Amino acid sequence: MQHFSSLADMHRFNGIAVPENPLFSAIRCVNRCNLGDREFTSDFYMIALKKLTAGVILYGRTKYDHDTGSMSFIKPRQVVEFKNLEFEEDAFMIFIHEDYLSGNKLHNEISGYGYFDYEINEALHLSPREEQVMWDLYLKIENEYLNNTDEYSRDIILTHIDSMLKYSQRFYKRQFINRAKLSGKTVSQFNEAMAKYFQGGQGLPTVSMLAGQLNISPRYLSDLLKQETGKTAIENIHIYLINEAKNRLKSQQQNISEIAYELGFENVPYFSRLFKKETGISPNQFKKQLIN
Repeated sequence: MQHFSSLADMHRFNGIAVPENPLFSAIRCVNRCNLGDREFTSDFYMIALKKLTAGVILYGRTKYDHDTGSMSFIKPRQVVEFKNLEFEEDAFMIFIHEDYLSGNKLHNEISGYGYFDYEINEALHLSPREEQVMWDLYLKIENEYLNNTDEYSRDIILTHIDSMLKYSQRFYKRQFINRAKLSGKTVSQFNEAMAKYFQGGQGLPTVSMLAGQLNISPRYLSDLLKQETGKTAIENIHIYLINEAKNRLKSQQQNISEIAYELGFENVPYFSRLFKKETGISPNQFKKQLIN
C-alpha cells in the first residue's frame, strides 16, 4: 500500500500541481477529482466536502441528506481510497501535515474531535446553510494559501481550520438529533445489543464489539450515546452491567462471585469496585440491605 509522508509526493503521484506549502495544501475539484485511485495512507489530516453523483458510495444515508453536501474527516495513517469521483458541484480537499500543527493549540485539540475516527458512511451531511458556512471558511483558507506567504499566514489558516472543526462539531450534534428521529433511539438499539450479547455468555462486552453489531464505528456510537444519554458507550456498558448485577443480587439465589463470573468479570474485586463506583455501596452491602 502506498504511504505518503510528503505532500509534494502525493501531489506528484496524482498529477496535481506542487503544493504552495510543503506541509499544507488546499485543492478545489471541479466536477471530477482523480485523487487516490488506489488505497493509500499518509501523515496528513484531511478535511473534504463533496456532493457526489458517481464514485464512492456512501452507506447509511437517510432521506433528509440525499441532496446535500457531505464532509469527511480523515486522520494520519488511516486508509484512504477515492475512485472515479464525480461531483454535482465543486468540492474541496484540505491536507494538513502533522508538522504544520506544531506549536499551535490545534496540535493537541484536533485529537479531541471524535469524527476523525468515524467511518466514511458516518460522514457529516450538511444542510444548504451549513454547506455555505463551510464554503465561506474554505474560500478564506484558499485565499490565504494562494497568496504570498508571510509570518501571519499559518496562524490565519489554522484559525479558519479551527472554526471549521468547531462548526463541524456543532453540525454533527444536529445530525445526531435528526437521525435519532428518523431511525430510532440509539440507546434502545444499544441495550438490545447488550441483552443479545449476554445471551451468548461471551465475557465482558467492549465498545468495539457492540459497535460492530450496530454496524457503526466505536467512536460514532460513543458520541451518539453521549448526545442521547449524556454518557459515553463505556459508561452505558457499566450502567447496564450494574443494573443486571443488582437484578441478580435481588434473587438471592447466587453469591457475588457467581454473578460476577456470569456477567463476564474474571476478577471479582474489579466487579466489586465498579459496583461501588456506580451505586455508592459494595455488592455485599447491597445484598445485606435486601435481607434487612
